[in-house]
Amino acid sequence: MTDPLRPHGNNRTPLPPTQQSADGVPSPRSPQSEKTKAQGDARAASSGAKQRDAFFDNAKYLAIVLVAIGHAWEPIKGDSRILEAVYTVVYTFHMPAFIIISGFFSRSFDASPNRLKRLITGVAVPYVIFETAYPLFKRWIDEDPGQDISLLDPWYLTWFLCALFIWRMTTPIWKMVRWPLPIALGLAMAATVTPEIGDDLDLQRVLQFLPYFVLGLIMKAEHFHMVRTRTMRIVAVPVGAVALAFGWWAVPRMNTAWFYHRDAAQELHAPWWTGPVMVLAMFGCSLLLTACFFAWVPRRHMWFTALGAGTLYGYLLHGFVVKAGDYQGWFDHAWLQRPLGEIFVTVVAAVGVTLLCTPPVQRIFRFAMEPRMEWAFKRDAAQVAREREKREGAGAREKVNA
Repeated sequence: MTDPLRPHGNNRTPLPPTQQSADGVPSPRSPQSEKTKAQGDARAASSGAKQRDAFFDNAKYLAIVLVAIGHAWEPIKGDSRILEAVYTVVYTFHMPAFIIISGFFSRSFDASPNRLKRLITGVAVPYVIFETAYPLFKRWIDEDPGQDISLLDPWYLTWFLCALFIWRMTTPIWKMVRWPLPIALGLAMAATVTPEIGDDLDLQRVLQFLPYFVLGLIMKAEHFHMVRTRTMRIVAVPVGAVALAFGWWAVPRMNTAWFYHRDAAQELHAPWWTGPVMVLAMFGCSLLLTACFFAWVPRRHMWFTALGAGTLYGYLLHGFVVKAGDYQGWFDHAWLQRPLGEIFVTVVAAVGVTLLCTPPVQRIFRFAMEPRMEWAFKRDAAQVAREREKREGAGAREKVNA
């Protein structure tokens, strides 16, 4: 296999233009229509614009596979110290990596009408749909008619959509302030000593994961190139080994809930001062392991590269499968908690989320993930004026030709 980080020698693959992911969602491309996409491709070809960088699609796909595997491990890890150690290491970087990429592709957000529409249709509407669908699913599959439906208390996976919407809406502020990352870290540290925040909109996670999004906002293309080197790829091996060893050591000594970023220190029965300390410590560890992850992400086009455009589908849909297995007792078989069973669950989770990212699944569920909803918005006055001028110009040319 060729070197995935240098498939063309020392010539770096150009990074994609910011505007191609204007809605900030690190998964679907959110096309307006096939015609619009074709017109955009034609304009890009005619102007010599840079094309999509396979690295980011590869990174999104691999990150979402790790997310699904981690969720599948939860019911079977039990007392397995080794699996718990791998689980905590994966949880240290898989969502930070996903969120950093989200921030990087959110740099062009300017609260313009078109981008606000895409934020609503690509994030807010799917949040409402899936925040309703998951409790209804639990009522049915788990025979729990008392399961509440609440848009204020994100359930299971939907916290990310809620967080992404808030982060995106505050993007102009982070682009305006002088020290965005220190401020974001300060807010995350303050959140860990404020249990009064509660569960509304999962604000603990919103604030504790905020530094990763802000970091993505302020990152530049060369920062990703810095970790995509042969040296970094070599260094990532011993770093990963040390992380696994430390994770194995920390299993009986550390509360895994720290990695979920959803509770204040007091809620984890820890001294208040450990909250800010853990924010800084885990931020450093997460960045280190995320850099190692990015170092090993292939930069050339792979068989799974196209699936990077459908990672939000895989993210939101795989939860139904995992929860169904949990409610129906699929994970209760003793053999699944042995090494071969754990490997089997890992493979099934990876294959399952891969299938959920494929184009056929995207076509089926696009109504929920990327609804058009043109009927819900007023037409932009400037766009209407441009179309009128275009029609008038075309009419004038026809008269002249006649």
